[in-house]
Amino acid sequence: MSLYEPIESNDSRRRLQLRSPVTLEPTGELVCANAEDVAQAIGKARQAQRAWAKTSMKERAAVLERAMKIVIERQDDIIDTVVGETGKARTDAMGMEVFSVADQLCYYAKNAEKFLKPRKRRVHGLMGLMKQLRVVYKPLGVVGLITPWNGPFVLLMNQAAQAIMAGNAVVAKGSEVTPFSASMAEDIFRQAGLPEGVLQVLMGDGETGAAIVEGGVDKVSFTGSVATGRKVAESCARQLIPCTLELGGNDAMIVCADADLDRAADGAWVGSCMNTGHYCCGTERIYVVKEVYDDFLKRVLEKGAALRQGQQHGWEEDVGAVFWDRQMAIIEAHVEDARAKGARIHMGGRRNPDLPGLYYEPTVITNVDNSMDIMVLETFGPILCIQKVDSEEEALRLANDSEFGLNGNVWTQDKDKGYRLATAIDTGSCSVNDMAVSYGIPAAPFGGKKNSGVGQVNGKKGLRGYCHEMPIVIDRFGGKMQNAYPYSAKSAEGMKKLMNFLWVKTPIGKWLS
Repeated sequence: MSLYEPIESNDSRRRLQLRSPVTLEPTGELVCANAEDVAQAIGKARQAQRAWAKTSMKERAAVLERAMKIVIERQDDIIDTVVGETGKARTDAMGMEVFSVADQLCYYAKNAEKFLKPRKRRVHGLMGLMKQLRVVYKPLGVVGLITPWNGPFVLLMNQAAQAIMAGNAVVAKGSEVTPFSASMAEDIFRQAGLPEGVLQVLMGDGETGAAIVEGGVDKVSFTGSVATGRKVAESCARQLIPCTLELGGNDAMIVCADADLDRAADGAWVGSCMNTGHYCCGTERIYVVKEVYDDFLKRVLEKGAALRQGQQHGWEEDVGAVFWDRQMAIIEAHVEDARAKGARIHMGGRRNPDLPGLYYEPTVITNVDNSMDIMVLETFGPILCIQKVDSEEEALRLANDSEFGLNGNVWTQDKDKGYRLATAIDTGSCSVNDMAVSYGIPAAPFGGKKNSGVGQVNGKKGLRGYCHEMPIVIDRFGGKMQNAYPYSAKSAEGMKKLMNFLWVKTPIGKWLS
C-alpha cells in the first residue's frame, strides 16, 4: 500500500490520497498545483520581490527574529505535524525541525547584514592608484526551492530564510509525502510579518516541481535524489540559471585503534539511526581497525539491545518509522542483497513484527564489502554496516571508494590525526569524534562532492549564493583617459617599457600587488 495514491479529480489538478506511515490509515488529500498555478505564483513572487528588495536588512532581520519566536511558541504544533506525516521519533523532530530552525533563523537575522554589506576591495598594482573597487550583493530575484520528505520543515525554512534575507522572493515545494509540514513555513513567515508573495509554498508532486524549475525562476535550490538532481541541473544549464544541488550520500565512519570506543559506539548508532536513518549525511559505512573491532562490535550490540521503537514510547522512542513505503522497499532490498552475498546480520534485518506501520528494526550487519548494494548505494535507513580493516590507510581507501561524497566522521583521541584523516576523506565535510554535524552549524558551508551534489548552502557562502556579486569600479581622479584613442606605436612602446620596469628590472610591480 502506497503512502500516497492518485484519486479522481474534478479539474486539471492531480489529487493524491495520503496515509500515515505509522498506521497506514488515510490522513488527508493533497491537491497538486498545476503548471498554471506555478506560473501564477512565480508572477506574484516577481511583483513582491521588487518591493522586498528595497527593504533594509534590519527590516528583514526583524521578520526572521519574529519567525524564530513563533517557531518556539508553536513547537508542539510543528512536532505533531511532522511526526504525523513522517513517523519520526519526537526527539528527532524537536532537534531537527524546531531547535535547528530556531538556531538558523537567529544566526541569519544577526549575521546576514554583515555578510552582504557592500565592501571595498583593494585594487592591486598601478590600477590601484587610479581606481576604487566596490562589491555589492544584489538579490537574484525569484528563487525556486524544492525540498524533500526527510526534513520537511527544517530544509524549507533554512533555505527560504537565506534567500529571503538576501532580498529574493521564493516559490517553494515540499515533498508530496510531507506537504503539510512544508506548508507550515509559509504560515509562520506570514505570521511573522513577511509580505504576501515573498514566500509561497505550493502543494504538489514531481510535476509541480518540474514546473517550478522550468517556470522562469532566477535560481533553483534542490535537495533530493541524484537522478532528479541531474534533471534539475540539465534544465538549469539549458536556461543558463544557477542551481545548488544537495543530493545523496553514503557516508563513511572510520574508527581508529585509539578511539574512545564507548563514545564511538554511541556515535555509530545516532549517526546511522537518527531520523530513522533518513538524512543525507547519515553514517552508512563503518570501518573499524582490527585491533578494536571485536570490542567495538560488542559495545554496539549491547547499546542496540536497549533501543525503543514505536510511538507508544512517546518522547522516549529512539528510532521512528520509515517515512515512505518506497524507501522501505529500498532498505529491504539492500539488506536482502547483503544477506544473499554472505553478510552476517547480528540484530534486526526485518520489519518490526510488533508494530503495524512502516517500522524497520535497528539493524547491525558485518562481513560486508563493496560487492553489496548496501555498501555502495544510499540505503537511507536505520542500518549499521561494520567492516573490519587492517589499518587506517585501508579504512581511508575504502571510505574514498564511493561515487558519493557528502560527509564523514573519524574517531580517535589524537585530534591532530583525526584532522589529517578528515582532510584526506574525499567528501564535502567531515566531523572528528562526532556524527555528521556540519549542517547543524550555520557558519559551515554545506555541500557535496561527486554524486552528492553541486554547490554549497549555509553560512556566508550559502547566503551570498542567493546574490549576484557585482563589482563596481570607480575612477579616483578623472582627467584624460590613459587608454583613449587614437592608438599609436609610441604608446605601445611606452607600455613595453613600463612592463619591463615593473616586473623585470625592479620589484615595484610585485610590491604594488
